Amino acid sequence: MRELRIRVLAAVFVVAGILSWAGARLWNSVGTLPSVPLAAPIVLAVIAVVLLATALSIRSRLKAQRERRPEAKGVDPLMAARAVVFGHASALVAALVAGMYGGTGVFLLESLDIPARRDQAIYAGLSVVAGIGVIAAAIFLERVCKLPEDDENDGTGVAPTV
Repeated sequence: MRELRIRVLAAVFVVAGILSWAGARLWNSVGTLPSVPLAAPIVLAVIAVVLLATALSIRSRLKAQRERRPEAKGVDPLMAARAVVFGHASALVAALVAGMYGGTGVFLLESLDIPARRDQAIYAGLSVVAGIGVIAAAIFLERVCKLPEDDENDGTGVAPTV
């Protein structure tokens, strides 16, 4: 499985942000603007917490296994692979969603004197921060589940992820 690429996530974020900003300008010219839901940053924060908890759990189980503790519970490779896939998918979706809300938030910065738009800009900013949290937690989870380097595998010296 390939590692998460920060450049890809940043590109998704920037492209989604630009398209969202342009869409918000167009939509506003019609007279309305779709709102940023209050649930957006909350849902992203919950996903970040789940990813972080999964990473910490796997990391502690791997540490106990390495130290050969008698009560150590092993890590199922399939479960670790599923966790990494969940992290990858979450990071890509978070980059897309954070870019969308970031572009909308940048557009809303023009009209912060209107209380409703100010609230929407705050929700958009919190969504971007929570999306970055999801990406950070996904990268941490990926690093926790990374296999140690094995030069006998393919001769490239690159360690595959679980």
